[in-house]
Amino acid sequence: MILFGDINKGLKEYRSAAGAILVDVRERTEFAFGHIAGAVNEPLSMILKTSLPKEVPVFLYCLRGSRSRKAAGILKKMGYTKVKSIGGINGYKGELVQDKQI
Repeated sequence: MILFGDINKGLKEYRSAAGAILVDVRERTEFAFGHIAGAVNEPLSMILKTSLPKEVPVFLYCLRGSRSRKAAGILKKMGYTKVKSIGGINGYKGELVQDKQI
């Protein structure tokens, strides 16, 4: 299994960045089954239609890190300058939030 980055270190950086947004780029069903508290869901398949603000730091994660790296590259091409892929949720050491509607 290939891992891209340490999500736990990335979350520390996210929490210390003023106004930062934490984005889960997995598909909606994956997000509903468990995500990090405070994260918003912007699936990679819809990232070109995002309305995320460009002026704040954006921290991205997915399952293993490959989709978040791809999303970061796309967002950078769209003019986002404060974007960082922090890896995959499969390495997360905290509690996950589940949507009650699943």
